Amino acid sequence: MIETLKPPLNLLIAAPRGFCAGVDRAIRIVELAIEKYGAPVYVRHEIVHNKYVVDTLKAQGAIFVDELDQVPDGVPVVFSAHGVPKAVPAKAAERGLSYLDATCPLVSKVHRQAERLVAAGRHILFIGHAGHPEVIGTFGQVPPGAMTLIETVEDAQTAIVADPENLAFLTQTTLSVDDTAAVLAILKARFPSILAPGPDDICYATSNRQAAVKAIAQSCDFVLVIGSPKSSNSMRLVEVAMRNDTCATLIQRAEDIDFAWFEGVRTVGITAGASAPELLVREVVDRLATRFTVTEQEVETVAENIVFKLPRGLEAA
Repeated sequence: MIETLKPPLNLLIAAPRGFCAGVDRAIRIVELAIEKYGAPVYVRHEIVHNKYVVDTLKAQGAIFVDELDQVPDGVPVVFSAHGVPKAVPAKAAERGLSYLDATCPLVSKVHRQAERLVAAGRHILFIGHAGHPEVIGTFGQVPPGAMTLIETVEDAQTAIVADPENLAFLTQTTLSVDDTAAVLAILKARFPSILAPGPDDICYATSNRQAAVKAIAQSCDFVLVIGSPKSSNSMRLVEVAMRNDTCATLIQRAEDIDFAWFEGVRTVGITAGASAPELLVREVVDRLATRFTVTEQEVETVAENIVFKLPRGLEAA
C-alpha cells in the first residue's frame, strides 16, 4: 500500500507567546492554596480567561464562583488575576473569610495609580473595554464618578470633562498598542494638560506578544491565535495579524481547527494569548502534523524573564 504524501506546511511560531508572569503567579496561587488548605478552595471568577486552565484547576479541587455570596463560611477564596473592586476584599473581611489576592501586580499598579490621581484631585479618563473584569476592578478602586471610560476613538473625540486642566489617563493592561496610541493622540490633542502617570500601562506581555505577531504576520498566509474569546489580549492578537493583511482566527483547542482553512496555505503563524499554556500550542502543532508535513521555526522578538513574587504565606507552601 502506497502512503499518500502529506503536503508541506511551514509553521512560524511567535515568541514570546503564552503564559505571562502574572498568569503563572495566579495559577500557582490557586495550586498552592489547595496544597496548603486542602480542597475545596473557592475562586471568585475565572482565575484567568482560559477554559483548559480553569478545568485543570477544577480537577485539583478549585471551585469557581461568580460572587462571594456563593462562598461558604470557613473556606479560603482566591481573587482572580484581573483584580477586584475594593468592596470585594472588604466584604470578605467582614465575613471573616480567608482570602488570597491573585491580582496581577501590573494591574495592582494601575489600581494604586488611580487612587493617587484621584486623591490629587484629578479626573481619570480610563481607556478600556466596558464590562471587562479588569476595568470593573479598577473603577472599583475610586469613588463613583472619579473616572470616565474611553473605549473608542469616537469616545476620545466626544468626551466631556468638567475641568480639562485636572485630567489624567490610565489604561487597561491588555489593549491593542496601536489602538491605544490612536486614542491617546486624540486625548492629548484635546487636553494638552492631561497627565500621563508614568510608563505605558499596557503590560509588557501584551506589548511583546503583539510585536511578535507583527514580526511574523506578513510572512504568513494564515495565523492561528490560541486563546479564549473572553481574553482581551488574545483577541487583540487576532486584530494585529489582520491589520498586517493576514487572515487570522482564534481557537481555544486543536479540535477547533478546520482543515478547510489551509487550502492553498503554505505558511501558518502560531501564537498564544497570555493565559494559554504551551501545552495547547504543542497540541495544535501535533494536529496540523496529522495532515501536513510540518516544519517549525520559532521567531523570537524579545526574551522574557520576569517573575512575580507569591503572596506572603504561600512561598513555602
